[in-house]
Amino acid sequence: MKTVLVTGSTGAIGEAVARYFHEQGYFVYLHFRSDEKKANELENELENSQTISFDILNKEEVFAKLESLNIDVLVNNAGITKDKLFFWMEDSDWLDVINTSINGTYNVTKAVIKNMIVNKSGSIVNISSVSGLIGNQGQTNYSTAKGAIISFTKALCMEVGRYNIRVNAVAPGLIESNMTKDLDLKNIIKDIPLKRIGKPEEVAECVFFLGDKASHVSGEILNISGGMVR
Repeated sequence: MKTVLVTGSTGAIGEAVARYFHEQGYFVYLHFRSDEKKANELENELENSQTISFDILNKEEVFAKLESLNIDVLVNNAGITKDKLFFWMEDSDWLDVINTSINGTYNVTKAVIKNMIVNKSGSIVNISSVSGLIGNQGQTNYSTAKGAIISFTKALCMEVGRYNIRVNAVAPGLIESNMTKDLDLKNIIKDIPLKRIGKPEEVAECVFFLGDKASHVSGEILNISGGMVR
């Protein structure tokens, strides 16, 4: 049975990705850091799954939990937002977002990729954002972090392709989640050609395609924004 590790499995996109891979016959490692209740509920619901808890910024903890696992697909989904106009942004707002997205992705990928190289097989899908493609007002920290994930994806794919490891990313636009539920969507969707925001399941389908099906695709960034970003 193939295995997938989804970091941030208790978030809207992470949960949808975990469910989708499970439906396709994967054993799912459900990563969480703080929402143990949600993670346990998912584990109880998904037959072939196991919760795994660690702080992605704690390299020693990450390696202790992951170094011995054979992961077929890694989905680097964990991330945070602390939106604020740059002038008013606190150092902690900047550093927390940058560290979580960039250093967290580094730590998890570093721990998992050794066995992928040994096995000469593997796939990594990083969750970026359209904010990383075009920038977004009030998100200089988030846009910087997600832009770095795009560059990370393109550089790493060049290094590990020789080991039959593919590295891709998705760049979701506005997706139904706790972060978007309070937005004035009526005005926002005017700029989206499909006239709606996306669903987590639609992101999950794309992640699965890149992670499992797209056997000759690497170094690509799949824009999932309903045409908002073109």
